[in-house]
Amino acid sequence: MKVVVIGAGVVGSLILRELSRYDLELTIIEKNLDVGWGVTKANSAILHAGYDDPVGSNRAKFCAKGNEMYTQLSEELDFEIKRIGSYVVAFSDEEKKVIEELYEQGKINGVPNLEIHDRTTLLEKEPNLSKDVKCGLWAPTAGITEPWMVAIAAIENAVSNGARVVLNERVIGFEKKGTRIIKVITDKNSYETDLVINAAGLFADQIAILAEAEYVPLHPRRGEYILLDKKVGSTVRSIIFPTPTKTSKGILVLPTIDGGLLLGPTAVDLPSDMKNEFKTTVEGLTQIKSFTKQLVPSLDFSQTVKTFCGLRPESPQKDFFIGASARVENFINVMAMRSPGLTAAPAIAKYVSQEIIQDELGLKLSEKKDFNPFRKGIKKIVELPLEQWQELVKKDPAAGRLVCYCNEVTESEIVEAIRRGARTLDGVKFRTRAMFGRCQGGFCSIKIMKILERELKTDMSQIAMKSPGSWIVDGKVRE
Repeated sequence: MKVVVIGAGVVGSLILRELSRYDLELTIIEKNLDVGWGVTKANSAILHAGYDDPVGSNRAKFCAKGNEMYTQLSEELDFEIKRIGSYVVAFSDEEKKVIEELYEQGKINGVPNLEIHDRTTLLEKEPNLSKDVKCGLWAPTAGITEPWMVAIAAIENAVSNGARVVLNERVIGFEKKGTRIIKVITDKNSYETDLVINAAGLFADQIAILAEAEYVPLHPRRGEYILLDKKVGSTVRSIIFPTPTKTSKGILVLPTIDGGLLLGPTAVDLPSDMKNEFKTTVEGLTQIKSFTKQLVPSLDFSQTVKTFCGLRPESPQKDFFIGASARVENFINVMAMRSPGLTAAPAIAKYVSQEIIQDELGLKLSEKKDFNPFRKGIKKIVELPLEQWQELVKKDPAAGRLVCYCNEVTESEIVEAIRRGARTLDGVKFRTRAMFGRCQGGFCSIKIMKILERELKTDMSQIAMKSPGSWIVDGKVRE
């Protein structure tokens, strides 16, 4: 059976990886030049505990379950997670009541080990919080990761188990026979299929419309962020949420997986025709500074490394929209993946493969006897014991040449990233953390471009940052 997954974000990638357990002909189609570059690339990177999701919602159904699955998933796919826990903090009696409601809701949702800590306990654990705090909801299962690395790891594992990845192709239509899709049409090719899974992120409603299937309208919710340098990365030890509102979980303060400090996001709803609007705003960044200072007064914004914006899909029902179409017999929607979509993704992938495909649609899948659930990440060379590093340099001198000094990335790691599929600067960046540090590529990007040029046997003018039009150099000044 041929299956096409549309969209190689974290949800689509984990669905592909889950389906690669079975004897299927799998293809995933992604419009970008690499995987994980849509909604997956720019969000808070949090593994949510699951107390914030309304009882009975799809969000509640999959969040705590997905959170639990990440431990085994990270061990199998060799990506990093840190279960640093989270606090929702209250500054008033009204907010304390909300925290108590979240505590009860979390217990119903199956979130383990929730506790409400008083002011003394909270400030012992997080001494840099505002001294005006009254109490906090502690969720020890909450954590952080790198969402794009989850997608990359899942894709690499799926490919090793026989899946095919198609990049830089946009789905523009479907060929149907009656109510059944027989081909997926892109702007470059067509792909025969027996089943289509729509995991196209912000654009999943447009894909469903092309298929003449059910959908919910999606609009982008803009979230702006400020990233602070690793110098201040230990200002807080856990994820710090304000008391949530009806609009969002609030503007928060949290450590990043590589030691920085992330502030944000804002939550501004944009029209549905602004799904490519990634500009930051003075208003948004000012709001972040104001709100986070209330949580952590000692924040030093002179340590700002970068600001950026992410878009997440929001829908009228404010919940995931997952299920087989009643109009198109071989089409499954996995859309409206707003927060906590990253956390829920492993559980959703399992649900799609087992309960929708096999139980609901009655398509019995045969498990591979030789399925390999493991994938090894790119080795972080500077973390090796010195003796091992020295031995490695003897075999591969590139392992001794630092290219990115901020994040201590060697030439050997960059070459490995290219051999695994990186074709752009961002492709290297998201696989190695090169250019993610203090200088944001100011010193190392030209070195990385030269390595890309050499390894890909191309001209530097053909190397892009992240999209076909995002060239860095336009040719030589002189021959």
